[in-house]
Amino acid sequence: MDVPVLLATLQELAATWGLRALGALAFLLVGRIVARSVGRAVERALKRSHFDDTLTPFIGNIVYTLVLLAVIIAAAGMVGIQAGSFIAIIGAAGLAVALAFQGTLSNFASGIMLLTFRPFQVGDFVDAGGTMGSVQEIGVFTTTLATPDNVKIIIPNSQVSGAIIRNYSANENRRIDLVVGVGYDDDLNVARDTILKVIQADDRVLEDPAPTVAVDNMGASSMDFVVRPWVKGADYWEAKWALTKALKEELEAAGCNIPYPQRDVHLYSHDTAAD
Repeated sequence: MDVPVLLATLQELAATWGLRALGALAFLLVGRIVARSVGRAVERALKRSHFDDTLTPFIGNIVYTLVLLAVIIAAAGMVGIQAGSFIAIIGAAGLAVALAFQGTLSNFASGIMLLTFRPFQVGDFVDAGGTMGSVQEIGVFTTTLATPDNVKIIIPNSQVSGAIIRNYSANENRRIDLVVGVGYDDDLNVARDTILKVIQADDRVLEDPAPTVAVDNMGASSMDFVVRPWVKGADYWEAKWALTKALKEELEAAGCNIPYPQRDVHLYSHDTAAD
């Protein structure tokens, strides 16, 4: 083996392909920055045009991915890899990746389903994937929620779409379900009139649908009323807390008892002298 000739060949290859490789790497790095900038610019433009907040991040990610893919193909061409060959390589690699990352692809497919059928949108309060919170983002692979105590929760989309979704913000009005117990010795008509007075005094309670107040059950220690007023969704918790407090106070003021479980103990004496 002629060492000088081999060294000269290696130097020539390094001079020819090394510069191309460095150029392709630099192009790839700059292209990635450009792709990210284009994706963010698209998101900002969509937000300025008041586009759907749910789809805005998704479209931005799609634009970023497409631009980055074009940059990768162009960088491959700089080192002599033809686009057709590169696409074939990507296809073969994609098959292997698909088999290795079935869960990830399932999350991606679920994300597309969520964005297509729209069971909820950004800002809605939902119970999804076993977690309750306000929707912050519906991504390609995950959905981000903020819990009422401001904890950020990231849920894989496959868990969201594969479970029951409760959207508490979907409908304009919500019904408050309360159970109020009064003593067996209390006048049920007085109790009912007092409950209705409390409900009607709260401006947040809607007249239509009309509230329901009815005797529902003879419990172990009380006669139970179901109390079901309707309110705007935004007023739900404040109205529920206020009504619970007012009902207790007004029923006591009307002479009704608020019973609680209790046990009577009977003692019997045993005359041992008679035995």
